[in-house]
Amino acid sequence: MQNKPSLYTILSPGLLNLYDVSDSIVVIIDVFRATSTIATALYNGAEKVIPVSGVEDCIAIGSKLNAITAGERDGKVIEGLQHGNSPAEYYREFIEGKTLVLTTTNGTKLLHMALENGASEVITGSFPNLSAVCGHLVQQGKNVILGCSAWKNRFNMEDTLFAGAVIESIKEHFTIQCDSSLMAEDMYHLHKRDLYSFVQRTSHWHRLAAYGLEKDLQYCITADVANVLPVYKDGALALQ
Repeated sequence: MQNKPSLYTILSPGLLNLYDVSDSIVVIIDVFRATSTIATALYNGAEKVIPVSGVEDCIAIGSKLNAITAGERDGKVIEGLQHGNSPAEYYREFIEGKTLVLTTTNGTKLLHMALENGASEVITGSFPNLSAVCGHLVQQGKNVILGCSAWKNRFNMEDTLFAGAVIESIKEHFTIQCDSSLMAEDMYHLHKRDLYSFVQRTSHWHRLAAYGLEKDLQYCITADVANVLPVYKDGALALQ
């Protein structure tokens, strides 16, 4: 019988160096809210999303490309940028045909780390595009790394829950000998019938809810409302 590809879950960017990501598809997971916003913008017709870590890069690239610039720190739009990280900002009438340059704290860092460590492909995942991610991973038949962006290198629940949702859907197609993957799947299985109540206990929920972002957060744990596959190529995330 043909060997199945392997699947691992990395719970924080601080753990990436412990794994061999070469020749693997790496799924960047940043549920609250970067990867949810990326999927939403592309679903609503954005041409591409350029993820950058620094505000100065965001402003410079935005100016050069006449693109929309976006980013937040502590729940507020960064000075010099035009928009925030809310998926609700990127509705079709606004974003269709445009380029979005997005600066994030956690997800962008992990994306570039994965590329530097030899990932064969990088995609982004969140509950709004859960089925698209799962379908692609099964179809490609390659080794998979589910990369949780976490929060400032600290473990978080929401990214791990999404990893668990992916694993529950596709585990029959992969060899999984990874305790973090088993934990993620068990956590998701225990709480999938009432994710909304469970994630309200998370530290990131409390941080963002303090800024009045509860509707954003509820959207970010809703499956398949922006079911497209963002793939990183030539410096940007776009649809295949």
